[in-house]
Amino acid sequence: MTRRTSKPARAGQYLALLAYLVFLAFPFLWLISTSFKPARELSSLHPTWIPKDPTLANYRQAFDEQPLLEAAGNSLIVAFSAAVVAVVIATPMAYVMARHRTLLARAATGWVVISQAFPFVLVIIPLFLVLKNLHLINSLPGLIMVYVVWALPFALWMLVGYVRAMPTELEEAAAVDGASKLRTLVSVTAPLLAPGIVATALFAFITAWNEFFFALVLLKTPEKQTLPVVLTHFLGAEGAADLGPLAAAAFLATLPSLVVFAIIQKRITGGMLAGAVKS
Repeated sequence: MTRRTSKPARAGQYLALLAYLVFLAFPFLWLISTSFKPARELSSLHPTWIPKDPTLANYRQAFDEQPLLEAAGNSLIVAFSAAVVAVVIATPMAYVMARHRTLLARAATGWVVISQAFPFVLVIIPLFLVLKNLHLINSLPGLIMVYVVWALPFALWMLVGYVRAMPTELEEAAAVDGASKLRTLVSVTAPLLAPGIVATALFAFITAWNEFFFALVLLKTPEKQTLPVVLTHFLGAEGAADLGPLAAAAFLATLPSLVVFAIIQKRITGGMLAGAVKS
């Protein structure tokens, strides 16, 4: 017999959820508000929630001062390539590790978790030397390689969880029906694993899109720099920030991640059991 939640308790849950959403949304809403404020409102001692005299001057100044479109193109190439390569490599590895629980697979899973604790500073010097020997310093392919390696452990860990959650009875039933191993993987396993692949690709994309430290160290010429690095150009030599253009550029930099998530989020849950329906 299920126990129903009382109305006061449910109201408290909704109130807590609303407070949490407001807490998460406040920085983003304040960023949008700042991007439309003229200079006199930004320097005012009494900041306002909503711009009294909204303007697009900050956006025009941001595009005039920095190559935002070129940097966004570099970020898009790097993030999309890293997400695709990481998923292509992690998917078969995750299937093998989840279905064959050997000592080697358990050790590999433990290493995946431990590797996430390594700080960036610990690996940047040997990583720089390796890329220098491969002549990949100051190149987008070199940065893509770094992002693939950095996203691969967590992507593998995510996909292993998705594969283990899939019932093996479906694969066994397909084998009884005479399907080959390859046919079973394509027709049964792949549709069930699709939401996990999409979620993993989304994680890898957003991670690469927002990453700053590796891009700052490895990319030197302005025409190859990614968007997070270009955003730092709005800071003065003594740390003084040009708040209006910086807010406008930062808001534009967050839009691709939001758009990608809005497009994909329905597919993460939709079709979870699509591969379980036998036509």
